Amino acid sequence: MTTDEATAREWLSWSAVGIEGAVSKRQQQPYLPGKRAGGWRKYRVRESTEAIVGALTGSLHRPGTLLLGRLDAGGRLRYAGRTTQLAASLARDIAVQLSPAGPGHPWSGRTFSAGWGTNDILDATLVAPELVVEISADVALEGAGRWRHPLRPLRPRSDLDPVDVPRFGQGNVPAAG
Repeated sequence: MTTDEATAREWLSWSAVGIEGAVSKRQQQPYLPGKRAGGWRKYRVRESTEAIVGALTGSLHRPGTLLLGRLDAGGRLRYAGRTTQLAASLARDIAVQLSPAGPGHPWSGRTFSAGWGTNDILDATLVAPELVVEISADVALEGAGRWRHPLRPLRPRSDLDPVDVPRFGQGNVPAAG
């Protein structure tokens, strides 16, 4: 705990040691396990990195969100996370670079959950896993190697190939290309 803003900013730079963010609250306000108190603010550490588009919600002509993956050590595309809703201009930029999935897509037959605490399944369309996108991600990963929170899409990276993207489970390291 600190009341010094400079100290808090320094702590937020410690993501390499597992600091995901910081919480700000009034000093006299007690911590209540499992409850969100009014006036609390959470600050997450975010970094940009890249991932491969493997599927989407919406349509090929107007993607809504992107389902992203990364190659594992064996070269298989593993699901890593989903983006927030795409802005209209970004959706147009991405749509012209997508192709329908061919036979043998690594996610064929897979379902994707609509979110934490729900049994709802996303209506996802598989695409050829060829497009790399830059994303803003917080540093929190699940034990399985996926991002815990939604990813913010930044831009398509047509200058990168899927093999340039960091491997599955490597978190927010930058692309090799």
